[in-house]
Amino acid sequence: MRTLGRIAATVSVLVFVAPPLLSAGRNAAEAAKVAQTVLQRAIILDTHADTPQMMLDEGYDLADPNSPFMISIPKMRAGSLGAEFFSIWVDVDWPKQDLIHRALDLIDVVQEQVARHSDALALAATADDILRIHRQNKIAILMGLEGGQEIEDDLRALDIYYRLGVRYMTLTHTANTDWADSSGAKPQWNGLTGLGRQVVARMNRLGMMVDISHVSDKTFYDTLAATRPPVIASHSSCRALTNVPRNMTDDMIRALAKNGGVMQINFYSGFIDPEYAAAYKQVAKQIQAEESAAQKQYGNDRKRLAEETRKIWARYEARLPTPSYTRIAEHIEHAVKVGGVDHVGLGSDFDGVSSIPRGLEDASKLPNLVRELARRGYSEEDLEKILGGNLLRVMRKVEAAAREMQTPEGGQP
Repeated sequence: MRTLGRIAATVSVLVFVAPPLLSAGRNAAEAAKVAQTVLQRAIILDTHADTPQMMLDEGYDLADPNSPFMISIPKMRAGSLGAEFFSIWVDVDWPKQDLIHRALDLIDVVQEQVARHSDALALAATADDILRIHRQNKIAILMGLEGGQEIEDDLRALDIYYRLGVRYMTLTHTANTDWADSSGAKPQWNGLTGLGRQVVARMNRLGMMVDISHVSDKTFYDTLAATRPPVIASHSSCRALTNVPRNMTDDMIRALAKNGGVMQINFYSGFIDPEYAAAYKQVAKQIQAEESAAQKQYGNDRKRLAEETRKIWARYEARLPTPSYTRIAEHIEHAVKVGGVDHVGLGSDFDGVSSIPRGLEDASKLPNLVRELARRGYSEEDLEKILGGNLLRVMRKVEAAAREMQTPEGGQP
């Protein structure tokens, strides 16, 4: 379970509203018609949901028709979600000698849920798998490792994770690793170290996407210099609209586009809305204190700890100015304006954050965002790109680069 303190402990606010990108919008009826067409045809692909924690610690079943969480099979069906990357996240404060063990437990519970609900879910390993599973009217399930600490500085761990189905790794989480600086900590290495470059090379060779969400700006640029295929930002939004270190600057967005990569817009209220971010900053220390107290009291009972943490979140969330889901559309629009429509996608952070905008509270509400983007004038082709096509393109490029690197002529990392 993440803590709000780690998500946005150092939020500064810059109010900036991007001008409308498109000159010609649509009325509500026209937008609804376009959205319906796109929803029937597109594969909506979300690159970040933290639901495995609930599966493992609370015995959560994805088929629960009364699910209190943001992701469930009924909610994914209702929202036309075609593919989900489940986050394999282990807290940076987890005992270092047990990071891999915890990650493997999370992977195991994802695979167990897919096996239990094989009528609705199927594991995907490639872009083509996602297309095949979609044609079977099932939801493709993939996994991303959130934080390089989970390899315990062992490159061979990457190979094991890859064989188990992990298809991207976020290089850092909220703390520096021993080989890369995080956006959530004071710089220690001036970006990516020699070992960090070896990690990127090993991921390239395996066909595992390199994820630069959570990394420092210097680590971001070092990673672009080190990688062969494109990289992704699995769940990051625009710093020009909400000045949070976790978000990407316009220069970073342009550099990512030049790399051929894609940024998947994060839905968390504190990353997309300056008013919410400012209000949260005023209560952050209080929230952290209550979370610490809950940790001391319930630390040996992860289910109870998760329940108590959610109660803390809910109590404060009721007093904070939750934005509308249209703010997500504004971040998408800004990213499109800066980097181009071929380099933007969706990385919700469902079940990993305390606040999701009104109108997009869970996966079932994704059609609202599609209708809003259609209202703003995006073509059906561009909507399909944003909803999943761009990420599929990057997956294919990463897969192709791995095949090339694994040939005798391709060279070793």
